[in-house]
Amino acid sequence: MTQFVKEKFNLTRLRSVLLGLLVGLMSGTVVSAFRYCIEVGLRYSRLVYGHLRIAPFVWWQWALLIGVNLGLALIVAWLLKKEPYISGSGIPQVEGQLAGELEMHWWSILWRKFVGGVLALGPGLFLGREGPSIQLGASVGQGLAAGFKLSGTDRRLLIASGSAAGLAAAFNAPIAGTLFVLEEVYHNFSPLVWLTALAGAIGSDFVSLNVFGLVPVLHLSYSRSLPVSSYWHLILLGILLGLFGYLYQRILLVMPRWYRNLTHLPRPLQGIVPFLLVILVGYFAPNLLGGGNGLIVGFGQYVPSLLVLIAIFVVRFVFSMISYGSGLPGGIFLPILSLGAVIGAIYGVFMNQLGLLPHVYIMNLIIFSMAGYFAGIGKAPFTAILLVTEMVGNLTHLMPLAVLSLTAYLVVDLLGGA
Repeated sequence: MTQFVKEKFNLTRLRSVLLGLLVGLMSGTVVSAFRYCIEVGLRYSRLVYGHLRIAPFVWWQWALLIGVNLGLALIVAWLLKKEPYISGSGIPQVEGQLAGELEMHWWSILWRKFVGGVLALGPGLFLGREGPSIQLGASVGQGLAAGFKLSGTDRRLLIASGSAAGLAAAFNAPIAGTLFVLEEVYHNFSPLVWLTALAGAIGSDFVSLNVFGLVPVLHLSYSRSLPVSSYWHLILLGILLGLFGYLYQRILLVMPRWYRNLTHLPRPLQGIVPFLLVILVGYFAPNLLGGGNGLIVGFGQYVPSLLVLIAIFVVRFVFSMISYGSGLPGGIFLPILSLGAVIGAIYGVFMNQLGLLPHVYIMNLIIFSMAGYFAGIGKAPFTAILLVTEMVGNLTHLMPLAVLSLTAYLVVDLLGGA
């Protein structure tokens, strides 16, 4: 009878799916709390800068603001010194763990990444929540595996499932979360891996949707699909995104050396630089604070003029390098998506002024450019296409997304991008 049950039902896969679902529910709870704390911190930061803009100059208020940011930078530096593996997005650390090259203590990573991420993203630094969310989910998976005394492949499956769950909860994108783990983290498309990862992503997204609602994270809409006769814009825009993507890669890779040579600060203390510089950004342009999702959604109501868009791009490009290059706990996906949206807006407005593109299609290019820029920099085109599709909440643009993503990917690849 037992043999019949084993043949009739694949208990190994059922067990993996149930474990993945449990990891997803737990990761979704952790990441949703992480998202909520960041949103509260960012909202409070904008209120503070809004008050400073309209109130008369009072020196002690500015001194207090500088002191608070310095204090936050020192707390994060202490966390980084105690646990260096929480630095950056955390995705390379998870990849190394799954490859058997790194071993990390899950609880030390979990609470320090949570606190460090909230303290870095809450004040409005140009960092994304998705990288820390992936590492938080992976830590939950590792912790659950330790609780069930699992090792080897079973342990790696739960870590991968937690990674997918983290991205799914960060962006309400379960399919992209699953594919990201397969394409970029685990590098394995076996049924057991994707089933467990999908179960984790679904469980996590269920929790996230209950907390933040059903509206897509980057809900944008356009009135008309881009006609096939205008697809030549996708090729030109893809080349532009590829060139800027390669530039982004090259500068980002040298930022640690620049920080070391210019500041002479120990690595954990280099976060002081963006913590102080963000005060200037917050005072002059509080709406630009954060990873950039507010900026992207704002394009749905109003697309600024060409000169304003170029200024926004320069500020976001430079400060995202300063923020991420410092090694603070924070991701890079949202800053990349926001820069892609701005490049798409610049191209669309410019072509519209030349009379080569109707204004109604500018929003299309903004959406497509997010995927193209992500595909070029992250070298993960499938994830880029599905991520933007789920975050925007529209399935009608898969073909132009694919054309633009492939073009940007090839340009970066031909230039030798890593």
